[in-house]
Amino acid sequence: MLRIAFCDDDLSVLNEINLLLQQYCTERSQEMEYAAFFSPLELLAEMEKRMHWDILFLDIIMPGEDGISVAREIRQYDNTVKIIFLTSSSEFAVDSYTVGAYYYQIKPVEKQSFFRLMDAAISECEKARRCGLILRCKSGITRVDLDRLEYCEVIGRTLLFYLENGEILESIGSLDELAGKLSQYENFMRPHRSFLINMEYIRHISYKMIVMDNLAKIPIPHGKCSEIKNQYLQYAFQRKQVFLP
Repeated sequence: MLRIAFCDDDLSVLNEINLLLQQYCTERSQEMEYAAFFSPLELLAEMEKRMHWDILFLDIIMPGEDGISVAREIRQYDNTVKIIFLTSSSEFAVDSYTVGAYYYQIKPVEKQSFFRLMDAAISECEKARRCGLILRCKSGITRVDLDRLEYCEVIGRTLLFYLENGEILESIGSLDELAGKLSQYENFMRPHRSFLINMEYIRHISYKMIVMDNLAKIPIPHGKCSEIKNQYLQYAFQRKQVFLP
């Protein structure tokens, strides 16, 4: 079931979005869980507890901390949530895409535009959910969404899958075989024979290692640093991420 969250310091806007979502669920026969936050601090506190939402409506202009700054903090916990900024001005449109915003919605939000936006966002969520792995783990059969897989490590015949929520899954298999299956997805890189990583979760690349968002350190074999950096930069460029000179 999809999870939706709203964060806005204007109670009337929260009520408006809540009503639109209820109408959307009724007319589209959708079932969703949703939560409203009057303060970005409340939202961030839930994110720190590893609460995950599929879609987040986030006001940009709020007292204390603006929505762009809040989104940057959110990206420390969740790289997959689709952030839709709400604002009465287009002033921050460019900045919104530096934090991977899905859309920039000008207030007031009309029913027709809200429905179109939800249709598109849900379609993207469902598409992402179809991109997954089925694993045989000790606990049984488990499905892993690829966009929540930070990296995989092989030790002997054991594959360790490290997820963005801190969970680690174990399965038996070959990293060569896994890398082959995931070769169709441009966000996966194999920098080392024992590791397969999701480039969406790279925090830093140095001469000797890659540091992931969870601070895991992936060794870089001698002589492969330039190749790895070029592959990552090409991927980031295709994703239209912002570069500073």
